[in-house]
Amino acid sequence: MGAPLDGLKVIDFTRVLAGPLCTKTLRDLGAEVLKIEPPGGDSGRGGVPHIGTMSVYYAQQNAGKRNLSLDLNWPEARAIVADLCREADVIVENFRPGTLTRFGLGYEQVREFNPSVVYVSMSGYGQTGPWRNRPAFAPTVQAETGLTDILREHYGYGDELRNDACSHADVYTGLHGVIAVLAALQHRNRTGEGQHVDVSMAATMLAVNERAGAQLCGVDTKGEPPALSAPESHIFRLPDGRQVTIAASPIYSPMFVRFCSMMRRTDLLLDPRFASAPLRRQNLDALLAEVRAWILTFTDLEELQAQVSEQGLAIGVVRTTSELAESEWAQAWGAIVEVDDREGGTMRMPGPPWRFSGATLPPPGIPAFQGEHNVELLEERNVDPALIEELRKRKILLSRRSLRGAFDEA
Repeated sequence: MGAPLDGLKVIDFTRVLAGPLCTKTLRDLGAEVLKIEPPGGDSGRGGVPHIGTMSVYYAQQNAGKRNLSLDLNWPEARAIVADLCREADVIVENFRPGTLTRFGLGYEQVREFNPSVVYVSMSGYGQTGPWRNRPAFAPTVQAETGLTDILREHYGYGDELRNDACSHADVYTGLHGVIAVLAALQHRNRTGEGQHVDVSMAATMLAVNERAGAQLCGVDTKGEPPALSAPESHIFRLPDGRQVTIAASPIYSPMFVRFCSMMRRTDLLLDPRFASAPLRRQNLDALLAEVRAWILTFTDLEELQAQVSEQGLAIGVVRTTSELAESEWAQAWGAIVEVDDREGGTMRMPGPPWRFSGATLPPPGIPAFQGEHNVELLEERNVDPALIEELRKRKILLSRRSLRGAFDEA
């Protein structure tokens, strides 16, 4: 059985995270992805830590892609890339709007010679509109779209705002880019038409914010929270020091009843301190003290999980990523894969999150050095070796093993 996207040819003009994650996902589904890297290199290659000269951060988002590095300021380089785009099914880019148009590789230009291409552009605020030219990175987009304020409100930061450690805006945009590609390919399969898809990081962050509707409608969410509310799901400590969370808020009235039943403490239902959601919020410390005291009676995690599950609630252990990797679930699923570290060993990476009954996914790919496949790709296209050597000598065609290294090392 082949992979779901076998035979799909993707040209990847992306860098850092949102775009590379999109095209890496397509690669893991079986697409052939060719990354076009500029002379300065993908800045993701500078992400720490490094194994030898390879950034682990870069490898996670780019393993399995072939790599062509050239300077698009030269017409010879633009001609090579245009020829590759002629045969592409999908092109993905995350430059500022209009950047590739200046090189003759914007959507309207490419569609002239490849009308069926699916061309996906990712940017902070879209290809049109008053903010189209604003620089955008995950922290700035998360600040603009409400996430940073949500962190303050629900984690008690007060006036001291903090940025989240994870680049949600990039990751979600990358995944929505994949959705856009698959939807546009389905449209092409039905009509034969390609199209340009505009994916905005800011619009993505609104779309994935499950609290946006209540906020936009002016509803006060500080009283009784939703049934399953991450910020209202508290962390508790077991006698052995392990920490767990129960994915429900005891402030929410139906969940409060479940908590009381779970704890075998129906007397709390009659406690005047906890008679309503506002009172439970007002007396939350006292309510959580009751839950903590109950959890401390368990020395066996499985027994606690069973009692929590009786009420249809979920409980999870607070783990590091490395701890999860050693769990029986991760072993059974194959959640961690070994990727070539380009130093004779391997590095551990997250594996694909899907299993298909009618398809086989490709094995983990190898992260390429900048320009590693320059000669191979051009020879496949019957480019004269003498011309390849001339392009290399003129620094139109570039290769190196690290951002700090000299060119033509790879």
